[in-house]
Amino acid sequence: MKPSLKRVNHRLRRASTAFLAAMAIMIIFMVSIQPAAAMVGQPILPSATFAAMSNKKINAAAKDAEGKLESAYGDLTGDAGHQIKGKAKHVQASAMNVTEDIKQGARSTGKKIADATGE
Repeated sequence: MKPSLKRVNHRLRRASTAFLAAMAIMIIFMVSIQPAAAMVGQPILPSATFAAMSNKKINAAAKDAEGKLESAYGDLTGDAGHQIKGKAKHVQASAMNVTEDIKQGARSTGKKIADATGE
């Protein structure tokens, strides 16, 4: 007996929801264990990476991950709406990164000019 398309779609949604929940738990675990691991001198994640990233860069990385997950969900279920929304979020994250890179470049150039003029 073949399962109906509705039942298969429901199973795929449940599986992808479980996957997203597992990913969220893993991220929370990694972020929460980082301070404890640093106390024993063995950090799990390179803290310099997080220290160097601005809040807006972190938001862009989160938006990028969200877009990739939504696009993958759309690919998995065949839902064009989720595919398009995922790709749009990925483009938005890229724009956020470019904006922050331009701002950082302007700050860096301004600091070099100020240092060169002796201010």
